[in-house]
Amino acid sequence: MTRTLAAALLSTLAAAAGAADGTHTVKLMTPETAQKAVNAALADCRKRGYQVAVAVVDRAGVAQALIRDRFAGAHTPSTAINKGWSAVSFRTDTLALAAETQPGRPSSGIRQLPNVVAVGGGVLIDAGGSTVGAIGVSGAPSGEEDDKCAKAGVAAIRADIEL
Repeated sequence: MTRTLAAALLSTLAAAAGAADGTHTVKLMTPETAQKAVNAALADCRKRGYQVAVAVVDRAGVAQALIRDRFAGAHTPSTAINKGWSAVSFRTDTLALAAETQPGRPSSGIRQLPNVVAVGGGVLIDAGGSTVGAIGVSGAPSGEEDDKCAKAGVAAIRADIEL
């Protein structure tokens, strides 16, 4: 009887321990942090003479903050969101995604998926070894210039998001 009771107790403890592993805690950016990143990226692009849209998406790729400068093109808000979405979806900055999905590359088909924007300007936002979101910039003369502005946005919130 003691052996059966011990086995039942061990089984119950193992199940309880497994239940604790059934969830996962994540860190999320506050709206204020997302807005701070958007504003910093916009300011950096303005300083360079570019009219852009900037979006921050959360770790699921959902827009959390968005701003479009006065003369940025009508396409730039959705492109900025989709650059951020592409970065978090593929867990890589979109400059790297652009290089890996060139025609003839094994991953070139990724460009055919809905909402994928494989052009520079989508930059992951990582904190404490975890992705908390991404920033997307659209409207500068090149993806490389969009990328520089996006990185300025991430730099502006670095101290706020380190865990």
